Amino acid sequence: MTNLTGENPGAASLTGAPWLTDPVVQRVFSLLNADGGEGRVVGGAVRNALMGAPISDLDFATTLLPQAVMERAKADGIKAVPTGLAHGTVTLVIEGRPFEVTTLRRDIETDGRHAEVSFGTDWQADAERRDFTINALYVTADGTVIDLIDGLKDIPTRTLRFIGDAETRIAEDYLRVLRFFRFFATYGSGRPDADGLRASAKAKDRLGGLSAERIWAEMKKLLSAPDPSRALLWMRTTGVLAAVLPESEKWGIDAIHGLVAAEQSLGWTPDALLRLAAIVPPDPERLEALAKRWRLSNAEAERLVQWGRSPVPAVDLAETALDRLLYRNGKAGLLMRLKLSLAGARHAAQSSDDDLLKAARWSALLKRAEKFEKPKFPLNGADAMALGVPAGPRIGQLLSELETLWVERNFTLDRAALAARLKEKVDAGS
Repeated sequence: MTNLTGENPGAASLTGAPWLTDPVVQRVFSLLNADGGEGRVVGGAVRNALMGAPISDLDFATTLLPQAVMERAKADGIKAVPTGLAHGTVTLVIEGRPFEVTTLRRDIETDGRHAEVSFGTDWQADAERRDFTINALYVTADGTVIDLIDGLKDIPTRTLRFIGDAETRIAEDYLRVLRFFRFFATYGSGRPDADGLRASAKAKDRLGGLSAERIWAEMKKLLSAPDPSRALLWMRTTGVLAAVLPESEKWGIDAIHGLVAAEQSLGWTPDALLRLAAIVPPDPERLEALAKRWRLSNAEAERLVQWGRSPVPAVDLAETALDRLLYRNGKAGLLMRLKLSLAGARHAAQSSDDDLLKAARWSALLKRAEKFEKPKFPLNGADAMALGVPAGPRIGQLLSELETLWVERNFTLDRAALAARLKEKVDAGS
């Protein structure tokens, strides 16, 4: 049960919430609350529960030191993994489910990237060191919501606000600039908080000091939001987007609107990489540099660069010609091309009958591409060697010529027909 109203934002309760009364969750509470200790669920689970959003991970804050948490877990037969002892974090694993438990702390020294912390038992200090008001709410085992930073009032209005002074919070960790826009994309409403925007704009030149992995992790989450278009607009307005993604500066973000609309209408799963492609130029060299700079995974980098290298299919392309393109250029990149073309045509079709027809054609090509399975060329080197061709580049040349013919004939030549043509070439010495 959630009790939260705009008329009384200081009072809230999650008493009876199924995730909170779950015996496994209550077991963690019992472990932390015994013998003078205290534990509360904090952050995302509380925020999402109050906003009616799905809940995934549950994080606990506790007055106990990490070693005490581990000792209690061991005594209770619970697996405890020291996932971040320097920052007070232990992960408890119960019935295969992980629960992060972090000791209350305060920052004693920060450099904009890392923080040195001291542990304590002060819930107020722990709340004040967090980033946003909606992320610093706690809930006790009985469902009582604890608000120490006046954050409950921001839940009904979906206001994303830094705790205390925005510039101070950002200076503690410059990644909070990207987190500001990422959380706004998912939870914010209306115009972003003015102080947060000003502080983010002032700090944009400090983002280059962040690790590439942290930047991509935040941007990937932002681009995976249900609709990141408003957040991207404000990132561009403040100069933050150009600071982390200069490739977008002269390209623009207008295509995002049509892409999000197509996703929602056609049931596409939001795809962070496809959305990234929508706001950067399809330049393979620049995309390779971007993938390297942000340290994308090999699979992500390959897909993004393949999109940049893939030709743009003509809207009136024959389906057999599309098959040939898919065979030669790979499926992943062309699927991205087709989806972006379809999304753009659907968006333009709101005021153009011609684009409505184009959208229908792009849709047909996309369906064809999604079903495409790359056929295997029927011949190999052993076939040429069986005809007396010695090992060497000549075999590759012969097979390449026949594969080209096979593709041009839309993969209709079977193994017997290709073997006969191979014999003709070998006999003719061509």
